[in-house]
Amino acid sequence: MLQQASVTGFFRTLLIILLIYYGVKILSRLFAPLLIKFIAKKAEEKFGQFQQRPHQEVPKKEGEVTIDKIPNTKTSNKDVGEYVDYEEID
Repeated sequence: MLQQASVTGFFRTLLIILLIYYGVKILSRLFAPLLIKFIAKKAEEKFGQFQQRPHQEVPKKEGEVTIDKIPNTKTSNKDVGEYVDYEEID
């Protein structure tokens, strides 16, 4: 059974889509500033908590070794081949 679309049904659907679009647009303009304020307030609270207790150190067991920074060491690969000495030609 095939149904045909009517012109009034098409305009009704188009009107519903436009009303939803503009409704969301208007509501987002009303509630976006409130949402941004809420997010900024939460971020400020987290930042304040971090400022009150910066870098709490974890208690270490006696004799435990920790490495804070790994030194940059350049190692050469000995399996590359032999070194060939050269001279510049003028």
